[in-house]
Amino acid sequence: MKAYEIGASGGIDALKLVERATPTPGHGQVVVRIRATSLNYRDLIIAKGGLGKREKSLVPLSDGAGEVTAVGPGVTRVRIGDRVAPIFTQSWLGGDVGRNHPTALGGEIDGVLAEYVVLDQDGLVHFPGHLSFEEAAALPCAAVTAWNALVTVGQLRAGDTVLVMGTGGVSIFALQFARMTGARVIATSSSDAKLARLRELGAAEVINYKTTPEWGKRAFELTAHGVDHVVEVGGAGTLANSFEAVRAGGRISLIGLLTGFGGEFNPLVVLFKSVCFQGIRVGSREMFEAMNRAIDSAQMRPVIDRTFDFAQAPDAYRYLESGAHFGKVCIRV
Repeated sequence: MKAYEIGASGGIDALKLVERATPTPGHGQVVVRIRATSLNYRDLIIAKGGLGKREKSLVPLSDGAGEVTAVGPGVTRVRIGDRVAPIFTQSWLGGDVGRNHPTALGGEIDGVLAEYVVLDQDGLVHFPGHLSFEEAAALPCAAVTAWNALVTVGQLRAGDTVLVMGTGGVSIFALQFARMTGARVIATSSSDAKLARLRELGAAEVINYKTTPEWGKRAFELTAHGVDHVVEVGGAGTLANSFEAVRAGGRISLIGLLTGFGGEFNPLVVLFKSVCFQGIRVGSREMFEAMNRAIDSAQMRPVIDRTFDFAQAPDAYRYLESGAHFGKVCIRV
């Protein structure tokens, strides 16, 4: 089979197409023919060595979807022909995240940018039948992260106000889930054209953060008392505005670090506003399955910006890096 590997260093240029033996399943394992994958900002960080130096090459990407082609002894959760997607952290089936980090696909263990992968049956979910493979491949990281932040942990309710940043996968899914729940959305972007598209998806208010640098203050003004939930994907460079926007007793879910890993943070604002400030590391299989039921019920479809062919995988990385995308960037396998 064909697969991509990324070296211990070298960035996107280190991504190489290689031949590997097609896997066979052991006890409790399943072979999945991957049909589509999708990229997350995390994949760019890993390619550039931003999450620590690796000692060996890695099959990248956490997000994919495909069909079961072989099952090992003892498999009961899936059958040959089932359409499935892997969960991000293969050992996190339910409950708190605990000590499940070392099994994240495309980081700690090989990922899904390959024609075939072998996974434990417990690390797979069935995805809604109305979705294409590309749409299903958009779900495991970005969608589950947004669901965890707003629904599982955030307990989002109709009438709440949610602030989302930019037009990447997590932010678009957060907008969609918020609208499904009956919440009001305020969205930011530096592009007026993208802001118009965010309105089409249901954003009640939009803010151009380039022309309105104090966008947190503006978001606060657009509500009676500040926003209830902030889906924070920027990190150090956007936190000051997020704390300006959030209401007293509100919630900020820290998800991304698009502005880098450095910076200073004054904890007094957390104390004075009684803000719940929590990091979100994707989610469990239990959350993924609950989210899929909601997606199925609402017949919601992920927003796919562009799909690249398997041979164009490096180009897909570079396109994501450019920031031109609106929604998810996929690779057809």
